[in-house]
Amino acid sequence: MTQTDRPSDGLGADFTRNVVESMGPKTSPRMREVMAALIKHIHDFAREVQLTADEWMAGVQMINWAGQMSDNKRNEGQLLCDVIGLESLVDDITFSAATKSTNGLTASAILGPFWRSDTPVRDNGTSISFDTPADGQMVYMHGQVTDVADGKPLANATVDVWQASTNGLYEQQDEKQQDHNLRGVFKTDAEGRYSYYCLRPTPYPIPQDGPAGKLLELMDRHVFRPAHIHLMVCASGFKSLTTQIFDEDCPYLAKDSVFAVKDDLKVRFVPRSVEDPKAELELEYNISLAKTPGALD
Repeated sequence: MTQTDRPSDGLGADFTRNVVESMGPKTSPRMREVMAALIKHIHDFAREVQLTADEWMAGVQMINWAGQMSDNKRNEGQLLCDVIGLESLVDDITFSAATKSTNGLTASAILGPFWRSDTPVRDNGTSISFDTPADGQMVYMHGQVTDVADGKPLANATVDVWQASTNGLYEQQDEKQQDHNLRGVFKTDAEGRYSYYCLRPTPYPIPQDGPAGKLLELMDRHVFRPAHIHLMVCASGFKSLTTQIFDEDCPYLAKDSVFAVKDDLKVRFVPRSVEDPKAELELEYNISLAKTPGALD
């Protein structure tokens, strides 16, 4: 049998190499590194599982579906990445790199799909719960934002907080909740302190009306996230922190549907230390940030 008579093995390594080498000279080094690896891995993936045209198209349609559902109130594409653990893995890579040179840094966690860029600034000591449900437990949450290097307080830092209600819905998912319910941005005082009233978080299922929920169904996985509160903390000259804090008593801690739980982010809600008609529980949560490389003191 001559070489031309042999059955074809299809598009192999030479094809993949040609795709990688099609990048032009103006491609940045980092873009070239990332895209070359992506192309190689995704081509190898297709060969390994013998991906069919119908399966590929189903994947494309799922990605398109995520884009069509996404807006400034919900990022379904991000949620799709969450349920396969990609965002948590990227967060871990980023946080691990940061902690190599900075001990004591507050742990990060994924952003999630329901952050809003238009959340209003609220006064310290006020509540973010405007439609408090009958089964909700109110919490007085407070803490201090400091420089991880020297412990000095960071004044005028912003603490952006958001959480779901006890029915498992964020306000943009629930027409019965007021706009921006259970959200607020708080600025730290001269001592770096912030405070507000919120709900004790409860576990909830991720949305099942989109591709992320459909993918979980296809993989025969549960949809629940453990009870948590989202935080995004920013201060001038410091690296921003995106994180979540988790109720240590929640039964879903070991089986988060998006794999975001870290031991350092588990917290305990305790009875309020002073008489307070607004809240029966209290949580102190202090946050340490690292300077941005090259930032001036």
